[in-house]
Amino acid sequence: MTDLNNMSLEELKALEKEVGAAIKTFEARKLAEARDVLTAKAKELGVSIDEVFGVKSGKVKTPVAPKYRHPENPSLTWSGRGRQPDWFKEAIEAGADKSDLLI
Repeated sequence: MTDLNNMSLEELKALEKEVGAAIKTFEARKLAEARDVLTAKAKELGVSIDEVFGVKSGKVKTPVAPKYRHPENPSLTWSGRGRQPDWFKEAIEAGADKSDLLI
């Protein structure tokens, strides 16, 4: 065993890097082993690992259709969700009604 008290700061930092890398490798190896064991057991039982853990396929988020349009620049739109765009705020402050900006 190395006497840490007799090591220089540079040696200690190098040792720290080695230990960190060894820990990451160890954790990755153990995780892979656990994954292999669980996958094999699930296969033995005739189910997939996704079925065991109830993994759902991710939903594809579709963009929301625009609800409001800038009165002078039709390329500027807003769905009505989230933060109000500056052009929308400015139009409301200038006296426009929300219904005036509807598509």
